Parts: sequence; C-alpha cells; structure tokens
Amino acid sequence: MKALQFSATGDLAHLGFVDVATPVPAADEVLVQIKAAGLNPSDVKNVLGRFPYTTLPRIPGRDFAGIVVEGPQALLGQEVWGTGRDLGFFADGSHAEFVKLSAQGVAHKPTHLSFSQAASLGVPYTTAWDALERSGVTKGTRLLVIGANGAVGSAALALAKIRGAHVLAAVRRPEQVEVLQGQGFDTIALGTPDDLGAQVNAVFKGGADVIFDTTGFWLPAAVAGLAPFARIAIIAAPVDGLVQLPALALYRKGGSVVGINSLLYTCAQCAVMLEQFGRFFDEGLLPLPTGLREVPLAEGLQSYEDVNSGSADKIIFLP
Repeated sequence: MKALQFSATGDLAHLGFVDVATPVPAADEVLVQIKAAGLNPSDVKNVLGRFPYTTLPRIPGRDFAGIVVEGPQALLGQEVWGTGRDLGFFADGSHAEFVKLSAQGVAHKPTHLSFSQAASLGVPYTTAWDALERSGVTKGTRLLVIGANGAVGSAALALAKIRGAHVLAAVRRPEQVEVLQGQGFDTIALGTPDDLGAQVNAVFKGGADVIFDTTGFWLPAAVAGLAPFARIAIIAAPVDGLVQLPALALYRKGGSVVGINSLLYTCAQCAVMLEQFGRFFDEGLLPLPTGLREVPLAEGLQSYEDVNSGSADKIIFLP
C-alpha cells in the first residue's frame, strides 16, 4: 500500500511517500480502508522529533474515517472513525491506504458526516470533550473559552452549548468577534493579560466557573477571572513549558488547574468519546465542518510543510 513514512526525526525531509506492506490484523483487530485522514499539528511535530517516545520507522496520522474490510463479522463493511495516542507514535497511523488497530478502537461514523468531515474532528473534539468532562462543565456552568476561533475552541463552544453551559468566547481580532457573535455566542476581544479578570467579571459577576485556555498564554491572567472553587483547563504552554502562576491568588479562590492531553488516551478510550458525542451530529445539534482542504495523499509532503509554516487550513488526506 501507499503511505507517508519517516525513519528518522528532526526534519520534514525525512518524511517520504513510499510503498509498504499492507498490515495484517490479529484476531482482536480490524483493518480499515482509509477514506480520509486528518492532518494535525501534532503529526507534523511528530516527524520533527517533538515526541521522543515515537518508535521508528513510523507512518504518522492520528485521525481517520474509513470502512472496516477485515475483522470481527459485526464490524465488516461498517463506516467508522477513530483517533488515539497509539496511531503514529507506537503503531502505524492513518496517513496510508489502510490502518490496523484494536477492534475496540473504532466508533461508528455519524451518517450526517462525510468521511472527510469525520476525519477532521478526532483530535479537536476529543480534546474539547475531555476538557469539559474533567473540568466539570454541566448545565449552568459559566464557561470562558480562550482561543474560541481555533479547532479545539470551536469544538468546546459547540459541545458546551449542548450541555447547557453559559458560554463566553474570547478571541484576539475584531473580525473573529463578529463571526462568533453571528453564531450566537457572547464574545469578548482579548486585550492585555491585566484586563482579563475585569473583562470576565463584567460578563460573569463573581467570575467564571471554568476557564478553558486553548492557547497556552493566558493561565496566569485567568486566575483573576475565576469564581470561588473554579477550574482552569489548559491544553498548551509556552515553548519552554514554564509560566509564573499566581499561586497565592489561585489557592485563595480554591481554584484548580486541569491539564488536558489527548495523547493520554488510547484509540479504544477515544472511541468511547466519539460514540458519546457523535450522535449529536446526526441529531443536528453540532455544526458540520466546512472549509476543509482535501489533498491527495501523494501530495502529503507539501501539506506537512504548509502546516509547519503556519497554515491554518484543515487538511484532509484522500488516499
């Protein structure tokens, strides 16, 4: 089969479009014919060597949608989608014509989603779902999402709305504010870090119950916007991984910081999440993805370069 594969890390030049043997599933595994596979920034960072636990040689790619062509009888011919830490790191991933994985690692693809749409959602939606779950976002929760225009932030807004939370979006640019307001979300334009607490308290009197920072830059500033016993969920940090946290202010509010890392979850654990929120697409409660950039897998090398250069396009590989 055709696949993208790298045998060394540190440079995208190590990634090649090659012929490899089609994987053979074990008794408890499935073989999925890939119809679409998403390209995430973490896939690019993987080839660049940012994940030292990756074993080589390796086919990258976490998110996929396709059809089960080998495996348990009950799954044969089923349209499925999936994601998880295994793919691209400890086992070959989805940037290929086929992928094998645990039979428990696939979820039924929502019928309202095309293969490309489904392949675009795995990492951002499971990350957002985990953040809302672990930070306790339920009906009536006052939630601020920082970086609400990004893939994870957008997913968090949509999922929190279904949960009945009171949602406030925060973005940088005026045009982003207009877009989110047009979608029906209360939105603020981020100013300086010193202003954030006042901005949040002007909307949520007494502070937010949960602040979800998807950018990695607002953790210290977010403490001033917390209500008593509130939580800050984070999925990123500065390059050096260090921030100066105002611990005195945090503990006086009884606040907590919740780290969200999608790479902690296996494909089987992610499949449970996908089944939980996937039905909302078929029920018309979640927006269908738009603006996807579909690229033949054979042209995938340039797409990796594009993402590494800062492209915000959501790229979907079509084998």
